[in-house]
Amino acid sequence: MSKKGELVCVTGGSGCIGSCLVRLLLDRGYTVHATVKYLMDDKETKHLESLEGADTRLGLYQIDLLDYDSIVAAINGCAGVFHLASPCIVDQVHDPQKNELLDPAIKGTINVLTAAKESGVRRVVITSSVAAITRVPTWPDDVINAEDCWTDVEYCKQNGFWYQLSKTLAENAAWEFSKEKGLDVVVVNPGFAIGPVIPPTLNASMLMLVRLLQGDLRCTETYPKFFMGLVHFKDVALAHIIVYENTSASGRHLCVGAICHYGDFVEKVAELYPEYNVHRLAKDSQPGFLRAKNGAKKLMDLGLQFTPLDQIIKDAVDNLKSKGFLSDNELIRI
Repeated sequence: MSKKGELVCVTGGSGCIGSCLVRLLLDRGYTVHATVKYLMDDKETKHLESLEGADTRLGLYQIDLLDYDSIVAAINGCAGVFHLASPCIVDQVHDPQKNELLDPAIKGTINVLTAAKESGVRRVVITSSVAAITRVPTWPDDVINAEDCWTDVEYCKQNGFWYQLSKTLAENAAWEFSKEKGLDVVVVNPGFAIGPVIPPTLNASMLMLVRLLQGDLRCTETYPKFFMGLVHFKDVALAHIIVYENTSASGRHLCVGAICHYGDFVEKVAELYPEYNVHRLAKDSQPGFLRAKNGAKKLMDLGLQFTPLDQIIKDAVDNLKSKGFLSDNELIRI
């Protein structure tokens, strides 16, 4: 049950998922401290300030994940914390350790948890990722990747999978902190999240969808055993609230509408939007890859009803078109 007026902090509140979470929390009567990187940047603040209830129940805080004092100011007095803030760089990584991924993700998580512990926070919800679950070259082909599967750290280091490494090490650090300090921590592991965007900028998943619709061949190269767990922004945000409010929720929570072949997703986009130049994948690009409709059974058992695949794609594409991220110039005239 939500507690009207309860104060919670959302780090990374200006992002696609963070903004959706802030909106749902305000709708439920919570008071929210949302953190951003730059208070003077309208692209991070204006869309949050325009949310219903924001004028009386939303406070914005500028934080640096490596600056502990800035985090303390945002968390002080909060009953709960939703830690979403973490770098997401998937194209070219130049400095994975210090500035771009690893330090902000890992040390930033420890700073948030330390501040939460010192402030007497009741529960912390950590936003991890399927990236912390799926990069396991030795995982059996006939077993679905689920909450008991952990991405192989050495495999990521050897192959330069820095984002996947950052999410895995950050989540590991959170669990170690929880065990050592006695802080109540639960984790949500979202998949490929898309949907209507509240901010004026797109996240990595939505950018990939735009590239797919534009016919970018990078989006349709062969993906052997590529874990494709599509999920709606709204469902990810709601999953965070469900595991926060439900005292029985514990551990990791895979958050995907369904586990499917990446080619299934591409085929569905092409089917729904034939006017775009979507390059389909070969049907055998992922031979033997398993599908599953109940990969997120833990969240389903807690009452989350995931948005169907078709609706997720329609909501995302319609929003991209309405906000001008896709123009008529990118349509294929047949």
